[in-house]
Amino acid sequence: MRQYLAFSLVLGVVSLNAIAQDQDQDSLLSVVDHKWERVRIAGEKYTTGTVPPVRAVIPENKNRQRTAREQAPQGAVDPNEYTVDGRSAALEKNVQEARSVKTEDLNGFRYSADIRNMSDRKVEVVFWEYQFKEVANSANFVRRQFLCSVKMKPGEKAEVFAYSTLGPSEVISSESLTDNAGKLFDEKVLINRIEYADGAILQRRDWKMDEIKTALKKATSTPWGREVCRAL
Repeated sequence: MRQYLAFSLVLGVVSLNAIAQDQDQDSLLSVVDHKWERVRIAGEKYTTGTVPPVRAVIPENKNRQRTAREQAPQGAVDPNEYTVDGRSAALEKNVQEARSVKTEDLNGFRYSADIRNMSDRKVEVVFWEYQFKEVANSANFVRRQFLCSVKMKPGEKAEVFAYSTLGPSEVISSESLTDNAGKLFDEKVLINRIEYADGAILQRRDWKMDEIKTALKKATSTPWGREVCRAL
C-alpha cells in the first residue's frame, strides 16, 4: 500500500485517551457512524498473460486505407488479422484465456465506519477496529481490525470499509439462537492509531502494534488496488 508507508513504526508515538464510538467535538478523528452487513465477495481472475507482439505495419494501416476501412460495412475483416503478428496475437489470446483461473465467489462481510478528521492536520493512515460482544454471553468477545490508507484533509469526512470472510463471531450461544428478535451484539468502533501527513502519530494507549505485526505484514505484502482498507 503504497508500501505501508515505509513502515512508519520508526516514528514517535503519542498516546491518546480512549477514542471510541461516543466521541465528542474535541476528538481528533470522530466516528460518526458504523455498520456491518453480509455480502457476496466476488472471486478474482488471475492470468499469467504475456504481452502480444506489436503488429506489423502493412499498407492497409496507412492513413488513406485506414480511413476507407472505417467506412466499411459492419463485419468486414480487419486485414491485420491476416498478418503473422495478427494470427500470433489471436492464438496467444486463446492460450491465455485457457490458462486464466478465477477463484470462487465467497460469502463474507463488509465492515464500514464514517469518520471525520477533526484535527488541523491531514490524515493519511488509520488503524481501526470493530468490536462485538454477544449480549447473551459477554465472554464471547471478538475484534475485527483494519488498516486504511486515506487522504483526509482537516474537517473532511470519509467512509472507510473492508471486506472479510470472518464474521462478528465464530460462535453464538444457544440463548442468542432462540431469541430471533433480540439484539445479538453490543457493538463498538475504536480508532487505534492515526498517522498524519507531517509524520505525527497518535495511538490509543491500550492498543499495541506488536500484536498485529504478522497480520500487518500479510496485509501489505501485495500491491493495493483501488481498495481503501484491508482486514488485519
